[in-house]
Amino acid sequence: MVEGPNLPEYAHPGDAGADLRSAVHAVVPARGKLLVSTGIRLQLPAGHVGLIWPRSGLAVNHAIDCGAGVIDTGYRGEVKVLLFNHSDRDFPIQPGDRIAQLLIQKVEQVEFIAVDLLEESARGTGGFGSTGGQ
Repeated sequence: MVEGPNLPEYAHPGDAGADLRSAVHAVVPARGKLLVSTGIRLQLPAGHVGLIWPRSGLAVNHAIDCGAGVIDTGYRGEVKVLLFNHSDRDFPIQPGDRIAQLLIQKVEQVEFIAVDLLEESARGTGGFGSTGGQ
C-alpha cells in the first residue's frame, strides 16, 4: 500500500524497478549529496524489503547515484532518496522528476550463531579482486 502524490510506477511491463519521483524542487550540489523527499509512505508486505537503486540514465548521463536504500516492512515514514552527485555540476531536480527506482524483494531471516571457527571453503578469505578480475 502506498500513500502520497507520486505512486511508484513501472515504466515497462516486466521491469524490476518502479520509478520514484521527487516531491520537491531541489539541487544536488556538485560533488555533494542531498536527501530528496518523494512525498510517499509505504506499507510493505511481511517478508519483503524495499530497495532503492539508482536510475541508469541519471548515473550514466549525470553521475547521480543513491545510497542508504533499505526500507524495512515496519517502516511507515516518508520514503526519501539519498542522492550523490559525482559530477562537477550542480544537478537540479523538479517535482515529478524520476530520481531513483524501487525494487521490492522477498527476504529471509536467519539465526546468527557465534562459533570459534568457520568451516573451510574453496574460496577461503579471498575477496576484493581475489578471482583475478580488476
